[in-house]
Amino acid sequence: MTKASTAKQAFLGLCPQCGQGPLFNGYIEIRKNCPSCGLDYAMFDAGDGPAVFGILIVGAIVCGLALFVEFHFHPPFWVHAVLWLPLILILTFGFLRLTKSTLLVLQYKHKAGEGRRQ
Repeated sequence: MTKASTAKQAFLGLCPQCGQGPLFNGYIEIRKNCPSCGLDYAMFDAGDGPAVFGILIVGAIVCGLALFVEFHFHPPFWVHAVLWLPLILILTFGFLRLTKSTLLVLQYKHKAGEGRRQ
């Protein structure tokens, strides 16, 4: 498969092997296997990676915007709460699924696994 299909699979949460079946059962729960090709998803383990990437990306975006608004407009603190709390929630839930599917698809494509001593 090409890099474009890898990006499509990660963005849409599709099976990394066939690109047809869904990767998730619900919002972020991984299925047991692919309904299209039967790939066993038990080998996938994203760990805390999606949460860490989400925290770093969302934190950088929101902090940068909050600093810009503070220094240019000097609003009261309640305006910051109204602006940034919903944005934090929306971006966090959006990035969590996207980063989880991206890490799982890339883990399959690069045959990544736990380090083993020989």
